[in-house]
Amino acid sequence: MVEYNCSLLNNGEGNGRSEQHQQDQTALYTQLIISIALGAGAFITFCILRPRWTTLYAARKQQKNAASKLPPLPDTLFGWIPVLYKISEEQVLASAGLDAYVFLSFFKMAIKFLAITFFFALVVILPINVHYMNYSFPPKQALVSRDYSPNPDVLFSTSSIPEDPDDLSIMASIIPSNILWMYVVFTYLFSALAMYLLVTTTQKIIGVRQEYLGSQTTVTDRTIRLSGIPAELRDETKITETIENLEIGKVESVILCRDWKELDDMMAQRLVFLRKLEEAWTAHLGCSRAGSTQTSRERAPSRAVVREDAPLLENGGDGEQNHAATYGVSRPQTRVWYGFLGLQNHRVDAIDYYEERLRRLDEQIRSAREKEFKPMPLAFVTLDSVAACQMAVQATMDPRPMQLLANPAPAPSDVIWSNTYVTRSSRITRAWSVTLIILILTVFWTALLVPIAGLVSLKSICSVWPQLAFALDSNPISQSLVATGLPTALISLLTVLVPFLYYWLSTQQGMLSQGEVEMSLISKNFFFTFFNLFLLFTIFGTASISYSKVNDTLAGASKDASEIARKLATSLQDLDYFYINLIILQALGLFPFRLLEFGSVALYPITLLGAKTPRDYAELVQPPVFSYGFYLPQTLLIFVICTVYSALQSSWMILFFGLVYFLIGSFVYKYQLLYAMDHRQQSTGQAWLIICNCVVVGLIFFEIAMAGLLALRTAFYSSIVIIPLLAGTIWFNVIFRRTFDPLMKFIALRSLNSKPPFGDVSPGESRYNLDTDHGRAIDEDEETGLRYINPNLIIPLEEVWLAKSHVNGMAHRDEAVEDQDV
Repeated sequence: MVEYNCSLLNNGEGNGRSEQHQQDQTALYTQLIISIALGAGAFITFCILRPRWTTLYAARKQQKNAASKLPPLPDTLFGWIPVLYKISEEQVLASAGLDAYVFLSFFKMAIKFLAITFFFALVVILPINVHYMNYSFPPKQALVSRDYSPNPDVLFSTSSIPEDPDDLSIMASIIPSNILWMYVVFTYLFSALAMYLLVTTTQKIIGVRQEYLGSQTTVTDRTIRLSGIPAELRDETKITETIENLEIGKVESVILCRDWKELDDMMAQRLVFLRKLEEAWTAHLGCSRAGSTQTSRERAPSRAVVREDAPLLENGGDGEQNHAATYGVSRPQTRVWYGFLGLQNHRVDAIDYYEERLRRLDEQIRSAREKEFKPMPLAFVTLDSVAACQMAVQATMDPRPMQLLANPAPAPSDVIWSNTYVTRSSRITRAWSVTLIILILTVFWTALLVPIAGLVSLKSICSVWPQLAFALDSNPISQSLVATGLPTALISLLTVLVPFLYYWLSTQQGMLSQGEVEMSLISKNFFFTFFNLFLLFTIFGTASISYSKVNDTLAGASKDASEIARKLATSLQDLDYFYINLIILQALGLFPFRLLEFGSVALYPITLLGAKTPRDYAELVQPPVFSYGFYLPQTLLIFVICTVYSALQSSWMILFFGLVYFLIGSFVYKYQLLYAMDHRQQSTGQAWLIICNCVVVGLIFFEIAMAGLLALRTAFYSSIVIIPLLAGTIWFNVIFRRTFDPLMKFIALRSLNSKPPFGDVSPGESRYNLDTDHGRAIDEDEETGLRYINPNLIIPLEEVWLAKSHVNGMAHRDEAVEDQDV
């Protein structure tokens, strides 16, 4: 049996360090070639398909009034690029809303920060590394010998970290002390730059937000969400009297939430039976025309359908003719279970069965709509002015704690009505349960990421699969694919899949609006990407895949906090090329696939195969949904990585590719937000507060890392000087939140008296009213109207859709969207 000695592997020790750096260069070039090839292919494919698949790549412009006044994009291969680039911030705000404006503003802030830091990294830090530290790209020779002579290693390189603590003093004596102080200066400079950009960008966003919301007078702007209503006040009349007695304004309407669970469940069950009936009719009619068919029930049509469709159930239908129609296809059957524990069954006519179930449900629903449901301690109160609404939400209304709490109301279409009758204790229980599940998942992700982190080290692979490790050691290309390409691909895959799980968890917390769900998703997803994919991955990045060694690392860290700093400092340098490759893959390889909407394109044939009824086909032509909770946390992670590495050895490369990432990303997301994808809920820019918190977290981590790295080189005085900066950053965050949070949550009363933000218009009408035709149509869905009421109480009972003929493929997408009225 062949024995393998893992110590013989070239893993960055002794003279093998030069070979390790050469392997890093090979991995970098390999990643560049693969990413450029994938990205260029996806981008060219998008440019070719964009004018042909307009129902996918221009879905929002075709179906949303708010996007109808955007400039049309030419059908040429690249002619659309300058047109998209010239779209102004004002047009973005008028078309896509405050959330899109804030999202793209973060990209602009990041571009400014990275451009300035890249300039200093290229002009100052890189020449000093080359002159004093013998830094070269690519490395020319072995950089370190045991006595650190004659070529001292690059500052802040893991290959220069001696195992013997006594050697640290030797290393410190070689590097001039003034060079170490230079890194302290850049830590202060870059931190101050980030804080300055945060303040200036926040002031700009607040100004736009205040003017934008202050010039609106919609129902949403005049409505408060009143929670904690005591039992004696749970009546519309009493709530009206209570609010008006405060003398802050007149009450126009009060919608007291009630326990509508029975009605909501019946409506959900009705939709299930409606779809089954449509499937049964589709299976029965085959390719015949639906116009000659009449049904056994009378029903008034409630909505227009696509051209290939027509309502099955018409008024005055002759029910007896239905069974007389012959199509050469037997009527579909369904199995009905009954008896003890539902163990017996028999087959019945599916159409008759589901029509009868619908008839009974309709009677129960009409009866339920007339019932008086149990009132809940939550109401939506619409006042006569925006000023009265803002005074209510910014004041304490009741001297008793947790009672009569007023908050800004979400848009009517944004309310999750099924959660309005969830009790406070149930909502708290759900929140803590979800928190516990996330903690358990964090442990699971840690266990999953340890072997992934081990892939970056040949010795880690050798401890599990020595044959593979030695095979990779003899083939640099294969080693770069496995040690760098595979981990970056797995990390990118996790950032795509895990948010779906966190989104489901967010929906289970009982939040009252889709905007709140999305803000919660952003926080959860960023915690996952930062803590698991960056912090823990960095700590375990150079550890062996052996779980015993990981446990030893954790045990040592629990006894001595300096162990975490040492491990973090070491891993940050060992993983610089890994994070460069990750940014390259995200920027050059994956962004073009997002522009291509590869997920929608790949899933379309599958969903098309599963589509049976006209309703299924109509759903296929809906614009893809853009969720900030899925995309923003990944962007924040890239920004944090660039910030942490901004003053280190490979800063110029990380900052350069980070700048490329944000330049491409701003362009891709601008196109998707304006033309291709729909954002169904609006939080009026609340995501900016989360963005600011994440940026500050990145700054704190950057300062801790720099202090730890300097201390690791025995530059204790330089390290101590960073401590005041760390305390100042924390103080800055406290003052920042105290100053700007209220202006990001509320509308200042003086903003309500100011003129509209973009020119003089008629009273009560802002520039945004003119641009969108619907006032805040980008923030409110006109389909539901501007009424705070559970839609299940008033919406007409939907009709059955029946296709006149079978259609298939992309041609159906293009035809259906032309006549669809949904």
